[in-house]
Amino acid sequence: MSKIRVGVIGLGHGRRHIEGYREHPTAEVIAIADLDDERLDSVGREFGIADRYDAADALLARDDLDAVSICVPNKFHHDMTLTALGRGLHVLCEKPLAMDAAEATEMAETAAACDRRLTVNFAFRFTAEAQALKAQVAAGRLGGVYFARSVWHRRRFVPGFGGWFTRKQSSGGGAMIDIGVHRLDLALWLMDFPEPDWVLANHWDVLTAPLAEEAGIDFDVEDFAAATIRFKNGMMLAVEASWAANIKERELMETRLFGTHAGVVHRNVREGYEYKAELFFEDAGCDYDMRLSASGGPARSSMWHFIDSIENDATNPAPAEEAVRVQKIVDAIYESAESGRPVQVR
Repeated sequence: MSKIRVGVIGLGHGRRHIEGYREHPTAEVIAIADLDDERLDSVGREFGIADRYDAADALLARDDLDAVSICVPNKFHHDMTLTALGRGLHVLCEKPLAMDAAEATEMAETAAACDRRLTVNFAFRFTAEAQALKAQVAAGRLGGVYFARSVWHRRRFVPGFGGWFTRKQSSGGGAMIDIGVHRLDLALWLMDFPEPDWVLANHWDVLTAPLAEEAGIDFDVEDFAAATIRFKNGMMLAVEASWAANIKERELMETRLFGTHAGVVHRNVREGYEYKAELFFEDAGCDYDMRLSASGGPARSSMWHFIDSIENDATNPAPAEEAVRVQKIVDAIYESAESGRPVQVR
């Protein structure tokens, strides 16, 4: 069996990508790159990867790679992905796909023109619980979905406080484009990506901005955002995301769909990164609550699915075209929040 040879650029999130690739017998990570020499050497030693680069261009210049993971700050996703695609590589890009929908669209179109896969790391799709919920939706168990709500709130955790995460020029935004995009994608994926019409949104920095000012730290993004999305078929979705909120839980994640026959929920348990899926319905005057779990073995990572789609020429599990739809809604959320008015999704 020939190996699919992979490079990983950026070893913050990229370390988890290496772990994911190791699940698949066909994948082999043969090169890594990071600007931090200490992290580069540490990860290289941990996983036995000898070829290490302190510049992405040097890794991408190799002629023996089949695919690459791009796990760098958001502002570099566009250019680095286009370079990789131009080198004939399949690309797994961290979310969000790009800084805005214009960049994301160019990336998706370039991947199609190059006949390469461009997959986005929308990891929540690949939890066993999300896969079980998707099966219920596909089977028509919910009937007609008319409303959904998807949230990710943190009590207090601003990533990289003072680093690229909290600078709009590098990140494109704050909590919504960072963690909110995960729950937005999960809801849209479960809803089969209805066509959006308009968005009404707002965002705030009331908890974090004073702390940043006191510490002399750059912070020009939101720590809390909320939006209502109306779709052309009449469905609606409420989405919320925060890095800092006065709530009881350390981490609160929940995605709900309300249907005419049943409702479902995907939520985290014990304030952590384990999940629970449930189905709620009524039959013959009785209420039923059903715990769901996926059959067919353990859940596989997005890296496993990415490699499997390449090996078997299968459907892209999280294609760039869907990431573009997510990005257009995120763009509209920020535009509405800044303008104070509803915004059409273009």
